[in-house]
Amino acid sequence: MRICDLKCREVINIRDCRRLGYVGEIEFDLESGCILAIIVPGPAAFCGFLCREKEFVIPFCCIRQVGPDIILVDVDEKEVAAKCRT
Repeated sequence: MRICDLKCREVINIRDCRRLGYVGEIEFDLESGCILAIIVPGPAAFCGFLCREKEFVIPFCCIRQVGPDIILVDVDEKEVAAKCRT
């Protein structure tokens, strides 16, 4: 599997079956080459016209299954939500 393959997958939280979005970025440990987290852009700030206010930084340990078109995660959205870095 390639990194670009992960960006085509939708992320769904199994706690409430809510769609979080699609993988936007992946955080790596440069020394080991391991994936630390996937980053999913949050909802748009103002009807989709302006930038996004937050993003979901989901640790790799919270990923439950990677399927052919979705990634299932088990997270508390309030814990993984972070301000966007701009």
